[in-house]
Amino acid sequence: MQYQSSKAVVTGGVGFIGSHLVDQLLRDGYRHVVVLDNLARGRPENLVHHRRDARLELVKGDVRDAACVAAVLRGAHLVFHLAAQATVMGAVEDPDYTFTTNVVGTYNVLRAASRYSVGRVVFTSSREVYGEPIALPVDEASPLQAINSYGASKVAGEAFCRAFRHQTGLQVAILRLANVYGPRDTGRVIPTWIAQAAAGRDLDVYGGHQVLDLVWIELVVKALIRAATVDGPLPPINVGSGTGTPIMALARRIVALTGGTRQIRILQARRMEVGRFVANVDRMRQFLTVEPPFDPLSHLPSLVQAPGSPAGAAAAHA
Repeated sequence: MQYQSSKAVVTGGVGFIGSHLVDQLLRDGYRHVVVLDNLARGRPENLVHHRRDARLELVKGDVRDAACVAAVLRGAHLVFHLAAQATVMGAVEDPDYTFTTNVVGTYNVLRAASRYSVGRVVFTSSREVYGEPIALPVDEASPLQAINSYGASKVAGEAFCRAFRHQTGLQVAILRLANVYGPRDTGRVIPTWIAQAAAGRDLDVYGGHQVLDLVWIELVVKALIRAATVDGPLPPINVGSGTGTPIMALARRIVALTGGTRQIRILQARRMEVGRFVANVDRMRQFLTVEPPFDPLSHLPSLVQAPGSPAGAAAAHA
């Protein structure tokens, strides 16, 4: 499928992943990209470099508002649905917002997409749908046994995607993202630790035995666009590196990159967090022709050294 000459909508397009996706869509020559975002987590400065690009339309609105969603999706041929309460701890702190945004909001997007005959919806799910996996790596046939409300909301979102696909024929692609990292991210482990280290503080590690599948933002954007444009239906697809990174190895690497003088402080593990996850990425390779890197952390130094990074900003104000 080719959508460059059509209207593409990105819900949550001012956020971390969404803004990088918008960057790539505009680079790829899409003529009309509409971003729907309530700015609860997304930052307008993430897209300020496109302020003079007439192809980009920013709509401040909420996916929980069915009328707003319908107005934005009218005439769209492609929808990337990224709008969500997107962190485990955020879901713990505000489960009502998580449910209404991640479940009701997803329903609103699917209903409007079906009503207006959108060509395809790409839904960003999460590795959190699996909960604590029985074995590693985790393939897409593994049971969905979320252990936190964020994961549960994504399981529900996936269920509605399947229901709309079978009931209405709506083409929906489900991508289960691992731990994405890159510029513009906030509130998750890598930007938090870089900021702590840059401020001269010790790194707080909850538990210390976790294993993460860390995946660079550019690979995720490539997977999203491939999922939108390949012909035919797609099964759920893991998007990750396929490599497990022990949480302590990540902490030590950040300490080394930021000067090596900080300590790593082990705190009690948090019950709502999954302890171990590594994605089986065979489907990602097969259906999306996306190949993971040999070293999933090869881009980590760029976050520490890049202008505007948490470390760079802290150093500038030291």
